[in-house]
Amino acid sequence: MKRPHSRQILSVEEVFGKNGWHGELVEGRDVLRAGFEAHHTRVDLVVQAFPELNALSIVGESMMFIAEPQMPAVLELLMRGNKQLTLGSFEYDMDREMLVFRVTNLFERERYDADIVVSMVHCAIAELDRIVPYVSVVRGTAVDLLPDLDLERLLERDDMLPPVPGEEEEY
Repeated sequence: MKRPHSRQILSVEEVFGKNGWHGELVEGRDVLRAGFEAHHTRVDLVVQAFPELNALSIVGESMMFIAEPQMPAVLELLMRGNKQLTLGSFEYDMDREMLVFRVTNLFERERYDADIVVSMVHCAIAELDRIVPYVSVVRGTAVDLLPDLDLERLLERDDMLPPVPGEEEEY
């Protein structure tokens, strides 16, 4: 007998529908999967409810191969990027070659607040889309020039930032 979906994940599915986002519930799990085309990359979302905690975790992922010589610089870049964040964190899944952004929230009620869910979705997409061009610069840097790459200054560049949703694009 398959396990029914929790009220929590069903409330997330409802939020997705009201926003015109396509998401698919994973059978037997409190997980919803969705994909979005952002400015710089495609972002695949894995949205998981943890009913026993009234928690929701949203994980945005984007395929990105990182060659071994650039790996330490990319990981440092992601850690420096994490220092700038208030919510969520960047990761790199070396086994699956995926850039990852993860954000989690605890809720007070069984039905998750729609505005918070929407903010979490936007946050996951925007942050992953924001970091992709910086990671691409590191990926494209010749091995002999990596020691000269100033990652702090790279993260300060705003010419590679995607447009703010609502100004030019909408997810």
